[in-house]
Amino acid sequence: MSSSDAELEVPDDLSGITASQYRSAMRHYPAGVTIVTLDSATRPVGFTATSFASLSLDPPLISFNIAHTSSSIDAMLAADSVVVHFLGEHQRHLAQRFSRTAEERFADHSLWTRLDTGEPVLHGTPIWVRAVVRQLIPIGDHTLVIGLATRVHDNTGDQPIAAPLLYYNGSYHRPMGLD
Repeated sequence: MSSSDAELEVPDDLSGITASQYRSAMRHYPAGVTIVTLDSATRPVGFTATSFASLSLDPPLISFNIAHTSSSIDAMLAADSVVVHFLGEHQRHLAQRFSRTAEERFADHSLWTRLDTGEPVLHGTPIWVRAVVRQLIPIGDHTLVIGLATRVHDNTGDQPIAAPLLYYNGSYHRPMGLD
C-alpha cells in the first residue's frame, strides 16, 4: 500500500464526541426558523426546520434537512415540491404548532390555504419560497433536501419589516437590536 492509499483510509468514527456533546454545542448556534409544507396523497404535511440555507443564485437552489425519525419523512421523500416559510418573531405560535403531533399542525384551517399547485401555504409569513425537489441525499440520521426555487412571495414590502424568529439554546428568540 502506498502512502497516498494510507491517507485515504477513513476510520468508521472520526468525531470522537457523543451525540449529547454535539447537540449541546449546536444549541448555542442561532438559526432562523422555517416551516416546510407539502402536499401528500392523504393530507397536508409540515414541519419546522432550522437548517434552511440558500445554496445557489443561478440556478436558485435552497436546502434543508429532515430527520429520518420525523413523522413527515415518508411524505417528504415522496414530494415533488415544497413551500418553505420564513417565520417572523410574531409567529412563535406557528413554530410551536408545527413541533406538535402531525394531526394538530393543520387542524386550524384559518391559518393556511393551498396554492394553485396544491401545496399548503401559511398566512402572514414575511416570506415564503416554493421549490421543486431536485435532490434527496441521505446523510447521517437526516436527509438533505435540495430544491429549485420556482416562486418567491415577499410580504416585507407590505408591512413594517418583521424581525425573524430565531431558535437558540432550545427556545425561540427575537434578534437583539432590531427595534
